[in-house]
Amino acid sequence: MKADVKTEAEVMNVMSQSMEAFVKRDLDALLSLYSHDPDLVVIGTGGDEKRVGLAEIKALFERDFTQFDDASFKFGWHSVSAAGSVAWVAVDLILNLKASGQETSLQVRLTNVLEKRAERWLIVQEHGSLPAAGQEEGTAFPKK
Repeated sequence: MKADVKTEAEVMNVMSQSMEAFVKRDLDALLSLYSHDPDLVVIGTGGDEKRVGLAEIKALFERDFTQFDDASFKFGWHSVSAAGSVAWVAVDLILNLKASGQETSLQVRLTNVLEKRAERWLIVQEHGSLPAAGQEEGTAFPKK
């Protein structure tokens, strides 16, 4: 069910805070937005980026931070839905990175599930992906 205006704003604020903390490499601020549940899941864009639990996720972000010199982001389309104390959000974002002297722009699709606990929305699951390379618009599968 589509989230009400207040919930949508609160959830998108968490999304903004998480991306701001990521591009600033502020690990404490970033991790404060996630639940500390043992079944917290983050799946990144890399083939090896599937992490469960805060310790694994912390290590993943620490690794990420060593692999870029500078970054910025901009949100595009988004959709926020909610039921009770659970919300789910899908966003398109452009992540601009400078790494090893080269600048690149990634089109990232990010989906998160959040749970409201003690008046705070916390991320309990996250999945980032990139559109499949070689897949033409209007086709179901990438070409090899």
